Amino acid sequence: MKGESGKATPLDLSVRTKQFALRIIRLYSSLPTTTEAQVLGKQLLRSGTSVGAHYREATRSRSTAEFVSKLGGGLQELEESGYWLELLIESGIVKGKLLSNLLGEVNELTAILVSCVKNARKPGH
Repeated sequence: MKGESGKATPLDLSVRTKQFALRIIRLYSSLPTTTEAQVLGKQLLRSGTSVGAHYREATRSRSTAEFVSKLGGGLQELEESGYWLELLIESGIVKGKLLSNLLGEVNELTAILVSCVKNARKPGH
């Protein structure tokens, strides 16, 4: 759902971050049972499912500072998720072409959250 300005609404981002988490869960479920895959996968599972939780917490913030802080936590989890995805690819556990869309989503969500933080910090917010 888009707002009147054509920008993503909070509901959009709430749904999108949950869909991201569900994609991470499905990826984890499909990983090999080797120790390496499971260790990397559990790290990814933790960070990838935390993004939406941080976003939801941000939407319930009582102040701009709290909002920015919660989104900052979400950005950290996205950065970490990207790292674990890269390690899964570069270690040869998962083919890069299988994770390229997920890495793209990490980058898109990062850009959106950074924009949210910048807008929140503008005077008058």
